[in-house]
Amino acid sequence: MFTLPKLDYSYDSLEPFIDAKTMEIHHTKHHQTYIDKLNAIVEANPNLKDKTLEELCLLPETKNMARGHYNHSFFWQIIGPAGSGTIPDEINSLKDEFNQKALTLFGSGWTWIVKNDLPAQAGGKLEVITTPNQDSPLLTGKIQVLGLDLWEHAYYLKFQNRRVEYIDAWWNVVNWQKVSSLLK
Repeated sequence: MFTLPKLDYSYDSLEPFIDAKTMEIHHTKHHQTYIDKLNAIVEANPNLKDKTLEELCLLPETKNMARGHYNHSFFWQIIGPAGSGTIPDEINSLKDEFNQKALTLFGSGWTWIVKNDLPAQAGGKLEVITTPNQDSPLLTGKIQVLGLDLWEHAYYLKFQNRRVEYIDAWWNVVNWQKVSSLLK
């Protein structure tokens, strides 16, 4: 059975950039719902019980809930209280492109900075991509380095329809130590 990951920080530790109420609802309600529904599907289908989360992300009957759990579990790891390291140069050089793609993503989804699994692909360079809904770079063989949740539940209490303000605020709560470790 899948469980909600424990955060290494309190909900209010991202203030004033992301408010505590949004964090609490996002973590305990939205993410927990993905887990509850995924567990119910797995429980009802004995042939799924030995599958990994990554495998469940690829199956039609579990993909949405599994990807919701997978993406959010990653998201909680790469954010944290302000001041957790400095932005790596290779990420900073992509910041404008990332912001533009995040701002112009239609509907709900994610904006990512990814690296290719194989260095020969695209020269091993980082790239900025978007995915709709709960799709994940996992599906393309790319490795997440940074990801921004652009579903309205991630920002609507504080920012309403001002996605650009949410994007700008979010850069202040990225855990740069964790992101730097993913670049290696």
